[in-house]
Amino acid sequence: MLYKTMFSTPVIHPLLRFLSVFTLKLLGWKVEGEVPKDLKKCVLIAAPHTSNWDMPFSLMIAFALDTRLHWIGKQSIFKFPFASIMRWMGGIPVDRSKSTNMVDATVATFAQYEELRIMMAPEGTRAKVEQWKSGFYHIAHGAGVPILLGFIDYKGKQGGVLASFETSGDYEKDLEQIQRYYKPYMKQE
Repeated sequence: MLYKTMFSTPVIHPLLRFLSVFTLKLLGWKVEGEVPKDLKKCVLIAAPHTSNWDMPFSLMIAFALDTRLHWIGKQSIFKFPFASIMRWMGGIPVDRSKSTNMVDATVATFAQYEELRIMMAPEGTRAKVEQWKSGFYHIAHGAGVPILLGFIDYKGKQGGVLASFETSGDYEKDLEQIQRYYKPYMKQE
């Protein structure tokens, strides 16, 4: 494990899990699918990424699914006084201003740990994008880990995991298959 997070802190984890399940039910949300218990490493994509509410709902859904995960965030949100809390919430900072290769760095991180599930937004931003960023795919393929297809559907008040996807190395073909899962949840123009 990288460091203690809210997903691994005794007493806090079961309390946050209870509060997450309770809050989701209170708001009329359903959690669909599951994270296989024996799945120690994966890239979990959460799509579509359209709102500032995505992070809190994603975390509540992760607690409801009883899984531990980390997420990638801009270096700028990991500054004092928020750095410790962001890491405790599962955050891993990435400096996007440098020319470092985030894909290679994240693949190397997977090699260092026995258990690591990283949640990423394939769009890379909340703004409407025509094309997903490819980093999530190359990280999963490079690390030899599956992609869990997570979703949030505000209109239908549901979220969870659609499927687990093994990469083939053919990005275009695999992306087409992955995006088919998300068609019902993408905003209609």
